[in-house]
Amino acid sequence: MALAPLIAAALERQALAVRDEDVLLVCQKIVSKSEGRFVDLDAIEVSSRARELASRCGKDPRLVEIILQESTEVVRCAPQVLIVRHRLGLVMANAGVDQSNVPDSESRVLLLPEDPDGSARRLRASLAGLLGAAPAVVITDTFGRPWRQGVCGTAIGAAGIVTLLDRRGEYDRFGRQLKVTQTPVADQLACAATLLMGEGAEGRPAVLARGVPAAWRHESARAADLLRPIAEDLFR
Repeated sequence: MALAPLIAAALERQALAVRDEDVLLVCQKIVSKSEGRFVDLDAIEVSSRARELASRCGKDPRLVEIILQESTEVVRCAPQVLIVRHRLGLVMANAGVDQSNVPDSESRVLLLPEDPDGSARRLRASLAGLLGAAPAVVITDTFGRPWRQGVCGTAIGAAGIVTLLDRRGEYDRFGRQLKVTQTPVADQLACAATLLMGEGAEGRPAVLARGVPAAWRHESARAADLLRPIAEDLFR
């Protein structure tokens, strides 16, 4: 399924003329679906490690096996909770393996895109060819947060926009130098867009953001730049 023509058609139906300075935020699920990232549960051979973890967290052993295949480390296993470090470096529940809003979800699951930053670049290029403008693209997903209830929109892929704005060295209103302030621009846009997208049956997988500062345009930034290196993990 080609995603760019579907988005272009939706923009046309709503009489939205996209500009180069816009940002198009697209939920991970439709990107993964367009890339065929489905896995059939019945085709999974379950390892002993997956069975052991499944007995501890109470999840389907086949699902746990897929989570392990998508991960490099199990961070936490508890009843109904399996937090892992995804092969992309994301620390998240279930490695992003999902069954919500997935057709035939009793028999198959959906994985994250193989390369979300690459997906964003390709989608942006395709849209530019169809629309005559190249808006930045951010691929969003929802993550839980340590010590906070609820899930928030997060950028897992990006193209054409600053993802992490480093403001260290600037000064506040009273002349005090900023020493740690880095603004996760792509995450904050993803969080705002998720409020409009919804997370249930809304069926609104893309949001067009307008009025983003021109200074935030960036041709080589990646969502991967938002990942904290393991060596800087403060909680180990």
